[in-house]
Amino acid sequence: MKEQQSIPTSKVARATQFVKTGVKIGGNYLKYNVKKMVDPNLTKEQLHTDNATDIYDSLSQLKGSALKVAQMLSMDRNVLPRAYVDRFQMSQYSAPPLSGPLVVKTFRNQFGKTPGELFDTFEMQALNAASIGQVHLATKDGKKLAVKIQYPGVANSISSDLKMVKPMAVRLFGLNETDIERYMGEVESKLLEETDYELELKRSVEISEACAHIPDLVFPAYYPEWSGSRILTMDWLEGQHLKDFLLTNPSQEVRNKIGQALWDFYDFQVHQLRQVHADPHPGNFLMRADGTMGVIDFGCVKVIPDFFYDNYFALINPDTVEDEQKTQAIFYNLEFLVNEDTEADKRMFSDLFKTMIGLLGKPFAVDEFDFGDETYFDSVYAFADELAKVEELKNSKVARGSQHGLYINRTYFGLYSLLNELKAKVKTTKPEWLISKKKIEV
Repeated sequence: MKEQQSIPTSKVARATQFVKTGVKIGGNYLKYNVKKMVDPNLTKEQLHTDNATDIYDSLSQLKGSALKVAQMLSMDRNVLPRAYVDRFQMSQYSAPPLSGPLVVKTFRNQFGKTPGELFDTFEMQALNAASIGQVHLATKDGKKLAVKIQYPGVANSISSDLKMVKPMAVRLFGLNETDIERYMGEVESKLLEETDYELELKRSVEISEACAHIPDLVFPAYYPEWSGSRILTMDWLEGQHLKDFLLTNPSQEVRNKIGQALWDFYDFQVHQLRQVHADPHPGNFLMRADGTMGVIDFGCVKVIPDFFYDNYFALINPDTVEDEQKTQAIFYNLEFLVNEDTEADKRMFSDLFKTMIGLLGKPFAVDEFDFGDETYFDSVYAFADELAKVEELKNSKVARGSQHGLYINRTYFGLYSLLNELKAKVKTTKPEWLISKKKIEV
């Protein structure tokens, strides 16, 4: 992969890159419209492919928050056409890496030393390059180490980048402008945390130690002496990302074993720690033939407020939804419903959210769930498609749902997607208070 010699860091340089991308997208639409005149049956497939390529190429040069948003959107198969999902998934671990001189400069700025002076060996060619940083292989005293280096200027460009990417997301992907305003606010706060490697070091140690008892999970040790605000050093973990792992044709037993480890990992974090690794994309997990799995990258951690937790997860218990008065109160607490709603609005949005809760809570309603069941995922995607057509939602001037739900919803969607790719059957453990009393009595 061709190395990147520099990253635009000034607001003007980054804005210019966005403008260039907009011009290319405009040209793609022009080409599409001309071809459409000749062939009225022409689909938008090529248009989506061209746009996805141009946007990814541009954002991968900018790195940072704009590329991170693309990565997050690629986890959601319902928001984007397939061409965007396929292309944006590359941002998880295949963005163009920084050149050697930029890597050395980052080390000098951080430690006053080159990587060669700190480590016994250091591979100057990055092995993985994503949206916020890239990873190099190093050794020290016989240990293999993964050294994550943050791209220059990423932290300082978050706010301005998100302001520029917002209109692109609204127009190109048809997202609700009111919802995306709140979405961007939550994303910005999390991205600022992700660029703080000292915070990531602290959380990595705390969460990995707390989850060390969970079977089949492997966590790296972290090294504060070789870490700082822009560099993070940890043990090198062996394993494969999901796509490559599946190409080895693992047995159903191994798939189930890894799937169970994933479910148990998130179950413990959410319900016991009340903070969660909120970036469950394939680039953050390393899967192995023996059914064990390495977990890396605690940059994006969502701390779950008690008030939100109590209300959000109460809806998972079917007994709650059967209690209309209690459900309505929770809908207001979680901002699914607002005081300005008419009676018709309340009925419509209540019905929508009850259907959504029923679908997303289905794995919690049984003791064991088969995430390889495509009929379940087809029903989820079909509901999402219908949701996208609801004019009242598209044109709403009110953002629906607590901002805390953005990363929790995305966490569960990412988890479900991983388990679906694995075709795993897992025991869906959960706190007893989430289980229907009717089920316990039976």
